Amino acid sequence: MKAVCWYGAHDVRVESVREPKLMNRQDAVVKVTLTAICGSDLHLYDGYIPNMHKGDILGHEFMGEIVEVGREVNNLKAGDRVVVPFTICCGRCWFCQKGMWALCDNSNPNAAMCEKLYGASGAGLFGYSHIYGGFAGGQAQYARVPFADVGPLKIPEGVSDEQALFLSDIFPTGYMAAENCGIQPGDVVAVWGCGPVGQFAIRSAYMLGAERVIALDRFPARLEMARRGKAETLDYEDAYVIEKLLEMTGGRGPDACIDAVGMEAHGKALDEIYDRARQAVRLDTDRPHALRQAIQACRKGGTVSVPGAYGGVVDKFPIGAAFAKGLTLRMGQTHVPRYSKTLLERIVAGQIDPSFVITHRMGIDDAAEGYRSFRWQPEECIKVVLNPS
Repeated sequence: MKAVCWYGAHDVRVESVREPKLMNRQDAVVKVTLTAICGSDLHLYDGYIPNMHKGDILGHEFMGEIVEVGREVNNLKAGDRVVVPFTICCGRCWFCQKGMWALCDNSNPNAAMCEKLYGASGAGLFGYSHIYGGFAGGQAQYARVPFADVGPLKIPEGVSDEQALFLSDIFPTGYMAAENCGIQPGDVVAVWGCGPVGQFAIRSAYMLGAERVIALDRFPARLEMARRGKAETLDYEDAYVIEKLLEMTGGRGPDACIDAVGMEAHGKALDEIYDRARQAVRLDTDRPHALRQAIQACRKGGTVSVPGAYGGVVDKFPIGAAFAKGLTLRMGQTHVPRYSKTLLERIVAGQIDPSFVITHRMGIDDAAEGYRSFRWQPEECIKVVLNPS
């Protein structure tokens, strides 16, 4: 089969590899009908996530048709159309039973490696380094899905692949980011980053009752998409962005701030230049410019929600400001199965069509160009989907 494989920083290739087979009784094999390049895939593309091996198959946003199931998978059959969560969850451990699916205790075979880095291991992830299990990803014509009796969600007729695909990751991620804000009627929510997750966070904040959403980015096309979602907009490279946010909120600051940027934030301030220099020589792994702004802007007693991926350590973190203002910080990988059914119901009801974020459609043979466009032309390329057929 064809698959998108990682060979190093800025080096992805479409290779011919062996088709996956069932390995366990709870496995399924899925014929992938649509897959996507995620913003967090760019951290792999840029070489910032450790323990990638040459030839690893990328991709954690995918859906398709079941072609084979293991003996213990009783809820799916060949021919079922499913979307697959990017987190691999056993459904039986303490964390899964508590609905904290992304913290699954049993799905990462390389948990010891993760524990050395972070003190604990979360769930295994598709196509996202050997720290998270070394699982082959879904940017391929076929994919093996472990614990298939737990994760995949059947998609009804009438919902297209493009509408369902983002239930794998970015729609639940944006929704959980907004839910973590504890939004109350009348709240003002600020969202840093108008990439796909930020776009879903904007719309989710309104779904959950926000009165106003202020979206921050530096690219006009992304800001225009945010305005189509009813957001007010600011350029986060503006030297006076904090002052403008205070002005827009009566001097108090947003009730909640969402960092949908993560570890490769941009900016023109001195702290961003400092971050970039330290990251270049690997003294830090992450550039937290957007997170610093979110903490500085958030009102006293507010919440900062972080769906943007971070991979290691940062310098000059404003913990004093967070402490003095009594902020609540909430973050982490998305508990996709907690949200996928509810969000599917919203799609079926016509409340949202998630395909609005797609700007580029390509065949799998053009995946390398898709990565280049997403990485180097973000002013035009907001979301790339790949058709493996």
